[in-house]
Amino acid sequence: MTDEYRTIATISEGYYTEKRSKFLAFAHHVETIDEVKGILAGYRKKYYDARHVCYAYMLGASREEFRANDDGEPSSTAGKPILGQINSNELTDILIVVVRYYGGVNLGTSGLIVAYREAAADAITHATIETRQVEEVITYSFSYPQMNDVMRIVKEMNPRVLSQTFDTTCEIRLSIRQSEAEQLRQRLGKLL
Repeated sequence: MTDEYRTIATISEGYYTEKRSKFLAFAHHVETIDEVKGILAGYRKKYYDARHVCYAYMLGASREEFRANDDGEPSSTAGKPILGQINSNELTDILIVVVRYYGGVNLGTSGLIVAYREAAADAITHATIETRQVEEVITYSFSYPQMNDVMRIVKEMNPRVLSQTFDTTCEIRLSIRQSEAEQLRQRLGKLL
């Protein structure tokens, strides 16, 4: 199992036109379904006069949570091609929304598939893609006299310190790359 995944950094836009139909694509970095719902509601409100607001999303480093929606287009002609672009670029934590303004000419199923695929691809092309690490949070409680030993391990392994409490009983919350988490647990465990 890898502890890295690819996602986009910020919002990006794409555009495609075919036979006077306009396809506006927007790619967003998202981490929860609630975020997806909020963004979709915003687009449906902003583009209330558009014929279709189709989308696809992929969530989680393991890329197991996803959905594609055709929003009234013929089955599998909108959401699936958008999801296909997400998959072919191996992205996750991403939502791509494609807003279609109908141009008066039917494109047919193959034309729709191409249009939605190209609009999504254009949005991804304009996005800044970054590789992130899957991190694990470790909470460790220790007595005050162990402070130097704990801090030496923290300095050597360089996890992110999320919070720390220094009292009679001290506690530190650390976030570290998943592949290094077990080593950190073992090293801290030896201090007890």
